[in-house]
Amino acid sequence: MTPSVRHPDRLFIGGQWVEPAVPAYIEVISPNTEEVVARVAEARAADMDAAVAAARRAFDEGPWPRMRPAERARYLSAMAEKLAARSRELESAWTLQMGGLVTMAPFVVGPGTQAFSQAAALAESFEFEKRVHSDVAPCALIVREPVGVVAAIAPWNAPYAIMANKVAPALLAGCTVIMKPAPETPLEAYIIAECAEAVGLPPGVLNLVPAHREAADHLVCNPGVDKVAFTGSTAAGRRIASVCGSRIARCTLELGGKSAAILLDDMPTEEAAQILTQTITVMTGQVCAMLSRAIVPRKRHDELAEAIAQAMQKVKIGYSTDPETQMGPLAMKRQLERVESYIEKGKAEGATLVTGGRRPPHLKRGYFIEPTLFANVDNRSTIAQEEIFGPVLCLIPAEDIDDAVRLANDTIYGLNGAVLTHDAQAAYEIARRIRSGNFAQNSMRADFSLPFGGFKQSGCGREGGAEGLMGYLETKTILLDAVPAQLS
Repeated sequence: MTPSVRHPDRLFIGGQWVEPAVPAYIEVISPNTEEVVARVAEARAADMDAAVAAARRAFDEGPWPRMRPAERARYLSAMAEKLAARSRELESAWTLQMGGLVTMAPFVVGPGTQAFSQAAALAESFEFEKRVHSDVAPCALIVREPVGVVAAIAPWNAPYAIMANKVAPALLAGCTVIMKPAPETPLEAYIIAECAEAVGLPPGVLNLVPAHREAADHLVCNPGVDKVAFTGSTAAGRRIASVCGSRIARCTLELGGKSAAILLDDMPTEEAAQILTQTITVMTGQVCAMLSRAIVPRKRHDELAEAIAQAMQKVKIGYSTDPETQMGPLAMKRQLERVESYIEKGKAEGATLVTGGRRPPHLKRGYFIEPTLFANVDNRSTIAQEEIFGPVLCLIPAEDIDDAVRLANDTIYGLNGAVLTHDAQAAYEIARRIRSGNFAQNSMRADFSLPFGGFKQSGCGREGGAEGLMGYLETKTILLDAVPAQLS
């Protein structure tokens, strides 16, 4: 099913589909065909200001933040129903814009819709207000109130689920939201906006402004924005953090990673090779939590390199619309060029290119690259330290477990990690030694109903579950001389 949006030439501001202040459009390019597959309105600075003003009015004067959480939850449940009915369109949009596999699309889209239903369910269990003991007042309350106007900025790799994991908790909290999707993948945000309109969300509570970097920066700099929720590169995150810091605005940042998988001796070579190959080819390696470093016992390094290379060479690369394809294209031309530049750096800095590193000769169109393995990688080298965001795996030898843990932690990032072993006790002990916000045994996985985020330069704050909701709330302590009528 082709995604169908009713007003691609408009922005959604203040509950209305409006023309951009300056006639301008963003072209969406298919990574499979390199052809334009959609055009949407482009927001500029004036549009960003209008969206902030609309969100500000809705928060300062409108009913939304003054509703009870259960009332807001009913809107979220209704949005979940509307979005579920358009799941095929959302899946198609992901494949069309980002080049995601049709076979994987339901698993990428599903969690986005679940974010709305899970947020609605939190309205029943989360304590927005509770009475506590105090030595200085007869009645003491801790209340959680919405942080205010939120700029929600999502990347292009999993645009729907990531945007939903910002919008849903922000709305439940009582915030008003400005969605700024990546210019490469705007269609999902249009569908979210249409569903918000369909359920009667009050004007200005949810706004949509697709834009390029300059206008996005203008949005972040607007003092009417109380919080920025951003997922993307660490470089952009540093800029957002500095801007928010200058006015003490709140921010949640989910940034880059260079996550390591540590191999223990009990893990069979063939099984490890399959896990690492299947992981690095997920979304063509374009995952912030990707296990892009494999730290292995030195004595097993060469046999693992051979086994991984054999597994990579069997991966079927092709158009993401083909159900038989196992790895599709990179999302855009600049991403292909970025990955190729890192492959050249890896070779120049002395790593051994075992397999891959080329554009597949049988694909004449599209932004394709082969799964790539570098062996004998120095952990201090560029390809081991910088996020490539492509299907490039670095095999790094370690002397023992302590050395493997040291190497895994020797990075500016701390988003994810894994250990390949069938010993759960050993996996737990290593997990507690790795400086990362997420860690798993024998795979790259995350449960977005639980807290997700990074240590170090992989970000600050968490998304998912009750802890993710807390990021959109301020905590207030109220000390009273008597119990108010609501609590009597």
